[in-house]
Amino acid sequence: MEQFAALMRSKDRQPIRYLVVDDSVFARKNVTKMVESFGGKVAGEAGDGCTAITEYDRAIPDIVLMDITMPQMEGIEAAERIIRQHPDARVIMVSSVGYQENIVAALQKGAKHFVQKPVKAEVLYEVIKYVMGEDAVAVEGAAAGDSK
Repeated sequence: MEQFAALMRSKDRQPIRYLVVDDSVFARKNVTKMVESFGGKVAGEAGDGCTAITEYDRAIPDIVLMDITMPQMEGIEAAERIIRQHPDARVIMVSSVGYQENIVAALQKGAKHFVQKPVKAEVLYEVIKYVMGEDAVAVEGAAAGDSK
């Protein structure tokens, strides 16, 4: 896998914390490997929208990577509920369902960005940097967990 500069929170130089939400265990593991290669830490996982809301409240991650199509509660509704309760939440939709109306609906409900499946690490990395903005800093040569 490509080497990436570690993305850290600029306020405390700690790893960015992620909540990974997808009904596919394979997809969650794939995204988890990517964010760990960016120096990130997975604070929680969920396989449906209802669990995503509970996990967000428990973990308060820096970024949520949310699938759209899931059982029990779709990702767009879960994202909307999380953002309603936590207006500063950063949700990135991750889905193979690339219908324009889904993307527009997610963005209208407060999602910050959208990444198409299959997820490419370099695309996800750039989207995370963009969504974190000034709240993230790329640290060259920093291993995951380093504080400097």
